Amino acid sequence: MRKVFSMLILMITALVLVACGSSNETDSNKSSDGDEGDDSEGLETNIVTIATGGASGPYNIIGTALADVYSDEFDINSRTQTTGASVENANLLAQNKVEMALMMSDVLTEAVEGVGNFDEPIEEIMQIGTLYPNFVQVVTTADSGIETFSDLKGKRVAVGDQNSGVEVNARNLLNGHGITYDDIEVDYLGYAEAADGLRAGQLDAAFLTSGLPNASVLELSETLDIRLVSIDPEDIEEIAQDQAYFVPMEIPEGTYGNDEPVPTAAIMNALVVHSDLSEDDVYILTKTFFDNLDALENAHQAAKDISLEAAQEGLVAPIHPGAERYYNEQ
Repeated sequence: MRKVFSMLILMITALVLVACGSSNETDSNKSSDGDEGDDSEGLETNIVTIATGGASGPYNIIGTALADVYSDEFDINSRTQTTGASVENANLLAQNKVEMALMMSDVLTEAVEGVGNFDEPIEEIMQIGTLYPNFVQVVTTADSGIETFSDLKGKRVAVGDQNSGVEVNARNLLNGHGITYDDIEVDYLGYAEAADGLRAGQLDAAFLTSGLPNASVLELSETLDIRLVSIDPEDIEEIAQDQAYFVPMEIPEGTYGNDEPVPTAAIMNALVVHSDLSEDDVYILTKTFFDNLDALENAHQAAKDISLEAAQEGLVAPIHPGAERYYNEQ
């Protein structure tokens, strides 16, 4: 009798263990499936800080819209960092202080080559894609006497924040026209400050290079009779022999109440990331960026010129494997 009882106990124990094993295996499979789903839809990183530019500029407006998208979709801490723009953004990436940045291709070229504003190549920068063109907007007043680019000589000119992308292309365009900083009175001013200086009569002209329209120029045009200084396309093509990122473009008629298109130079913008971000994360960040172009366009109309088709044209930094994977799928 005791033997029978013992055997019953052993059988019951075995059945309980089998049941528990099946339950644990099912739970494990569920957990694994759940983790797999999280990996395909979520991010490994918890933070995506996007370095932008001045508070009123397109970089900051578009970057803020993108950070909101990342925060909403992935429940992470994504935010923008207002900066002096391209040069500072490159240095912030090198210092591991941001994960993503908007930059102009001229400064990005200098950063990856270690020339100009950079003593050595910044290897931490990789590109997601080419975005929209930044138009060089040389703004003056109707009564300044400045008719052509060469007329800037001897004038007081705002060239952007020091070491910003605006200042880099202003200096290069001036040099291309045989004008150095010794030939003008230089003021290092951002968009809003430059507009205020023109309004107050403290400046003769200002470089405000950005996507169209620039909010500061638009506001200025509503209260002041301004003129956009044209840049001859032939001069731009000659300068582009040394700085290939310059392309001739036109500021369309009516952008700031101008009666006709204004020939000028443009530089493509770039979206870049820190090289340490994983391939999976950058794949997801890239896909989410292009899936939400409507939200970026609603934030600023310059984003209307961003397209998947053009994103791989004019790349000046190594493309991140995650972004490349996304493009290969399209």
